[in-house]
Amino acid sequence: MIENITPDETLDCRGLSCPMPILKTKKAIGKMKSGQILEILGTDPGTKNDLPAFARRGGHEYLGEKDDEGFTRFYLKVK
Repeated sequence: MIENITPDETLDCRGLSCPMPILKTKKAIGKMKSGQILEILGTDPGTKNDLPAFARRGGHEYLGEKDDEGFTRFYLKVK
């Protein structure tokens, strides 16, 4: 359940458009340890398609997303 996820890091990409959320996510994941959870805050509608695809390509686990007030919270588990 997404409501029970406690992220290890939060990346604020609100106000950024493609490809910046993915580029910043890639950079943030590079600094994290395997098994840690990254929360990405985003407003770009394209991120809803881009982030799951990015996770698949990189071997990371896409845990899901949750709409908040004016933005979406995305959760990735680092491989």
